[in-house]
Amino acid sequence: MHLDAGRRVAEVGDWVAAGHAFVRAAMEGSAEGAELATRVTVELVPLADGGSAEAAALLAGIYLEYFDESALPLAVSYARASAVAGLSAGQRTYGHMLVMGLGIEEDRERAAELFRAAAEGGDAYGRFNLAQLLDDPDESLRLCEAVAREEIVVAGAMLADRLSALDRDEEALGWYVWAAERGHTGAMNAAACWYRDGFGTAPDPVKAVRWFFVMLAHGDGDGIQEAIQLAKAGALDGADTRGRAARR
Repeated sequence: MHLDAGRRVAEVGDWVAAGHAFVRAAMEGSAEGAELATRVTVELVPLADGGSAEAAALLAGIYLEYFDESALPLAVSYARASAVAGLSAGQRTYGHMLVMGLGIEEDRERAAELFRAAAEGGDAYGRFNLAQLLDDPDESLRLCEAVAREEIVVAGAMLADRLSALDRDEEALGWYVWAAERGHTGAMNAAACWYRDGFGTAPDPVKAVRWFFVMLAHGDGDGIQEAIQLAKAGALDGADTRGRAARR
């Protein structure tokens, strides 16, 4: 779907929209999408050099994700230009590079400023990145929950981790299940283990086994031995597990 959309807008010369479509395809596992994203940089460079902040932010992301380390100086340059122009995506990308020290000296304080600016501009991932840098646990929790409410699943999983660290186990389990229901395999594992061990709830080996098997269905077999052991112990005796693996 994204590849076809990218090709259509490329035909009319909308290279920024084409680049975004190809990147979305690549993020969903398309090797062709990744290849087309790298190719479209040829068309994006003159746009970015001509002052397009959106083209610059997109270029920075493509150079960062789909090129080798030799492209880092270009990624830094375009990310910085987009951030200076006030584009939220550019602020987020440049902030990420500062946090990780990618092609530039690490500066977490400046990165936090950029993430906050991106967040104030309405960028959900900017809020999520800011939440990971904050020392204030209350603000971090608030930001994580706000981002999760926008269906950014990894934020829900991180929120559960933060709640767990605060011994708010019942809330944490609820968010692990929320993220697990949306395909986050780490949250599936956490939910399975918590149901097995009775964290945040009474022990429920049936739900534990269900989540371990859902992990397997998503290509993660780390919990299969746990599921087998629970099944051998009689966890599934009398239980109907058909078609209900992702329910609470």
